[in-house]
Amino acid sequence: MSDNKREQERTELYRTIWALANELRGSVDGWDFKQYVLGMLFYRYISENLTTYLNKGEWEAGNTDFDYAKISDDEALRVKDDMVQEKGFFILPRELFGNLLNRIKKADKDAKEQAEKDGKEVEIADLDENLNEILQTNFKNIEASAIGSPSEENFKGLFDDIDVNSNKLGPTVIKRNKRLKKLITVIGDMDLGNYQDNSIDAFGDTYEYLMGMYASNAGKSGGEYFTPQEVSELLTKISLIDNNGNMKTEVNKVYDPAVGSGSLLLKFAKILGKDNVRNGFFGQEINITTYNLCRINMFLHDIGYDKFSIEHGDTLTDPKHWDEEPFEAIVSNPPYSIKWEGSDNGTLINDPRFSPAGVLAPKSSRLCIYYALLALAFYKRNSGYCLFPRYYVSWRSRTENQKISD
Repeated sequence: MSDNKREQERTELYRTIWALANELRGSVDGWDFKQYVLGMLFYRYISENLTTYLNKGEWEAGNTDFDYAKISDDEALRVKDDMVQEKGFFILPRELFGNLLNRIKKADKDAKEQAEKDGKEVEIADLDENLNEILQTNFKNIEASAIGSPSEENFKGLFDDIDVNSNKLGPTVIKRNKRLKKLITVIGDMDLGNYQDNSIDAFGDTYEYLMGMYASNAGKSGGEYFTPQEVSELLTKISLIDNNGNMKTEVNKVYDPAVGSGSLLLKFAKILGKDNVRNGFFGQEINITTYNLCRINMFLHDIGYDKFSIEHGDTLTDPKHWDEEPFEAIVSNPPYSIKWEGSDNGTLINDPRFSPAGVLAPKSSRLCIYYALLALAFYKRNSGYCLFPRYYVSWRSRTENQKISD
């Protein structure tokens, strides 16, 4: 498909997103808004992902009339264990995003027809009083489906930031549910096509667009969550250059010690193809909300639960991937401006990541020194390593930092 057609698809996608943003503006601000939109987008994505997967299997077996969304929950339970092992999660037919959307539309239609029949205005439709409870149950069941399986950690808490009972959505339950209905309806009406056949990475592109939009509006704080695509692509390409100056076509695995929303890691999937990152995508994030967004981002870009390991915690004091095989490519845009304890904590000199220089940077130093040393400790020889060096000049003149730099 031509670049012009792809651009048209993106333009239509973004127009729809802006329409949704305008609907919710005034009740939910930027960062809060993206949590709801991305969460619902994720809900739609995994519902369609599971349905498409099951339908395809049945159709290939000759059962061309099969539609997972239309079978009973009891019948669906027979494939639950297999789906959790293969896809990492399970959703009952009645809890699929599409079926919930259909219920909302039918309830609104029925309420409108009844109001016209009675000669009154529509007041309360079915689901206006309990949609929040239905969503909460559905989200909880999706996460619970992975408990005890290899995918448990990748699904645990994924919907935590979608507070369906928040007063930000409205002062009463009914007003909150009406806004949730509108959110679900607009997300459901987005023309994303078949997530596998669409010529653009529709779900992933929607995510990237929203993150970029709100990071720019958030100003300085936005950089903690999102690295602009142009910067991400440059850092990724630099890290892929081999000793002969050629671009690698595959790597063993990639790592970001301050992963944020995952945009840097996912550039490897865009540039190399996700299958050419042989052993997966690894990262760690200290902010719990951003950690959840990163995991959602992996799924929205069709990275399987068994191909990524995103951990929550402080990478400098509690690295979660210390025992992993060295990474062939490391990229990062860390929170350099944050001060750290540095030389005030004498025990750090015994940390194998920071000890090679024989001296610790002073407390006044920016975090870039420590992230640089940390990345080097995870680094595979003759491989690529690229950090965004925003504050390098600010510390290199100091004696201790010069030793570390050397």
